[in-house]
Amino acid sequence: MLKSSLIAKTDAKANDNQIFIGFGLRITYLTPRLIRVEKADSCTDLASYTVWFRNFEGGTFKVSAQGKKVIAETESAIFTIKNSKPYSVYFKDTKNTEIFSKQKNLKGTRRTLDGTFGKVPLGDGFITKNGAYLLDDSDSMLLDEGGHFVPRKDGAVDYYAFAYGKNYRETIRAFYKISSPTPLIPRFALGVWWSRYHAYTQKEYFDLMARFKAEEIPLTVATVDMDWHWVHGIEKKFGVKYGGWTGYSWNTELFPDYKEFFGKLKSDNLHITLNLHPADGVHSYEDMYEQMAKAVGINPKSKEKVDFKCSSDDFWNAYFDILHKPYENDGVDFWWIDWQQGKKSDVKGLDPLNALNHYHYLDNAEDGRMPMILSRYAGFGSHRYPLGFSGDTAINWRVLDFQPYFTANAANAAYGWWSHDIGGHHMGYRDDDLYLRWLQFGVFSPIMRLHSTAIELLGKEPWKYCAEVCRCAKEWLNLRHKMIPYIFTMDYRTHNEGIALCEPMYYSYPENENAYSVPNQYMFGSELMVCPITKPQHKELNMGSVDVWLPKGRWTDIFTNQSYEGEKCITLFRDLDTIPVLAKEGAIIPLSADKGNRTDNPKSLEIWAFSGDGSFTLIEDNGKTDYDEHKALTKFEMKYSGNKLTFTINSADGDLSVLPQKRNYKVIVKDALNNGKPLVFEFNDADVNESHSQTADSVTRLPKENPKEALIRIMSRWQETTAKKAAAYLPFAKSVSKEDIEKKLKISRLPKVVSRAIEEAIS
Repeated sequence: MLKSSLIAKTDAKANDNQIFIGFGLRITYLTPRLIRVEKADSCTDLASYTVWFRNFEGGTFKVSAQGKKVIAETESAIFTIKNSKPYSVYFKDTKNTEIFSKQKNLKGTRRTLDGTFGKVPLGDGFITKNGAYLLDDSDSMLLDEGGHFVPRKDGAVDYYAFAYGKNYRETIRAFYKISSPTPLIPRFALGVWWSRYHAYTQKEYFDLMARFKAEEIPLTVATVDMDWHWVHGIEKKFGVKYGGWTGYSWNTELFPDYKEFFGKLKSDNLHITLNLHPADGVHSYEDMYEQMAKAVGINPKSKEKVDFKCSSDDFWNAYFDILHKPYENDGVDFWWIDWQQGKKSDVKGLDPLNALNHYHYLDNAEDGRMPMILSRYAGFGSHRYPLGFSGDTAINWRVLDFQPYFTANAANAAYGWWSHDIGGHHMGYRDDDLYLRWLQFGVFSPIMRLHSTAIELLGKEPWKYCAEVCRCAKEWLNLRHKMIPYIFTMDYRTHNEGIALCEPMYYSYPENENAYSVPNQYMFGSELMVCPITKPQHKELNMGSVDVWLPKGRWTDIFTNQSYEGEKCITLFRDLDTIPVLAKEGAIIPLSADKGNRTDNPKSLEIWAFSGDGSFTLIEDNGKTDYDEHKALTKFEMKYSGNKLTFTINSADGDLSVLPQKRNYKVIVKDALNNGKPLVFEFNDADVNESHSQTADSVTRLPKENPKEALIRIMSRWQETTAKKAAAYLPFAKSVSKEDIEKKLKISRLPKVVSRAIEEAIS
């Protein structure tokens, strides 16, 4: 039998008052907008890989037959079922009929980006333009009471019909209700990771970490790829013919004392993950072979290989208790499961990746730690096992251009925690601009993980790039570390409210067609809208650009402090050292102001605020699995009226033992001045048990750039002959107003990119 920690807690049997049986069907009411439809002769009350929970209160629910059709009616929708399959839904609130078979699916995600060179097809997600989705769960594996994966009956039919219209977040929440919420991500995972496929020696790794520290680049996760174990020369050393992809014994030639290695990394506030390729089992040369062999009933003297077996309880128990748990006790925080060996196992229909993700995640929680793994996506339900490893991509602009869409769009599959090889993995070509643009996107992606292949010339260390790119890269990596308080609060929002950190624009603006036209633009938490630059610089201006849709309201770039008014479509231009990240009016963004690479709840906070009425509740906890009992909430509020702006830090609520007793707060209102000077509030040694407030009485928002000066600024940087530039400027020489410049731009012969940059500068 499986050990108890590997048996998931599910509640998959619905109440009798949720169920109708008749007409050859079993129909289960789950919510007013979600039903389950099964063939009565193949129905099951077991959990599936996708769905774990069905035991809810019933509601108004009627089922009737109309000829060959069955009609299931709830308070909010009428579902039509034909040949055991829902094929239409009538929304009572919108009076429209939507056809499941004619969905315009907005797509979800895919298993991996391994070996990709740009845009690739994605699987379907839960979100459709017509607001109805049919989930076919007929082929997913079941979980029995003992925690085993078991196949369904042949010919089983199991559908879930979602009918939430364009309330896309409610569609995803409904899925989380039946499948389980996205777990909380450990705080340390939200910082900067170092990872590289390279056979480091113990000293090399120490020296590298020391260099990062000397460069003041705050890493939080140290990854060791597969060369931590024996990979090469196994036949010569141990007499076993084997290529070494799978391994569990430390390569003592590279790491003479792995416990010392772990101890040094831990003393530098680093968390540790090791790479795994489990497919080839346990060979006789492994340190743990004798224990493993005995555990699964093999005579160790036979030196017979212990096969990787999904069907064996003894194997799974020993796999964790003998191969992995001792290393976790020594310092490994979580495992990187690098499964690349196909979708078949010794259990009919079971993809080994599903089993590995499921059991590894459960086992990682066994000792009370907040669990996590790094692995590939294995279909609907994979959100329970964060994080996602998107695989090995080529180093080129096409790959970067696809990743923002790929990342945010995964929200449609309820999958919010992708981790990419930032900078690309292999192949491609050297391009410092590409590296920096990729890194900028990485800072505003779920996980910031630098990675590359083993080729010596492909390292992603900032100091391996030109001086200007290195300087910028260090600033961006430091910004990511500072953002942990904000991202961790959004981590809680994902867990509690089912809202992804990176979310397509149409979730917030489902009725606006423009929201569907900007696939690379996304919301990053509650306060920020990110518009990555994913194409090369325009040589005419030495600037990058991105086409953006600005929703209604005031949006301010958190780096340039330039404000824009929506609703409109516009091209935004930026130097290589920045990308457009726009804060909504009244946004409040808490950042850590502590030095170093620690990820504790900070002693000092720097808060970026953007004038307007707004509030933000910072969430912090104890970093353990009982976080709901040991978390503290600090609410920040801002009021802006006329020339008066007030910022309030409310007394913290909850378990204050997780917070420092006193804190320093520096509030920078980035888009405003007070008496012509930067607007900054400082609260030093502020008791977290008390509320604190300050008011500025002579506040004005930053003035817009003079249109003529903006025109001159852009045309000055145009890379062209002086004579040609002088001639092109002549029609504008006497222009002063924005309107006059816009009028002359329409008839000018300026290059399109220069004209559009001027349009943005004067907007």
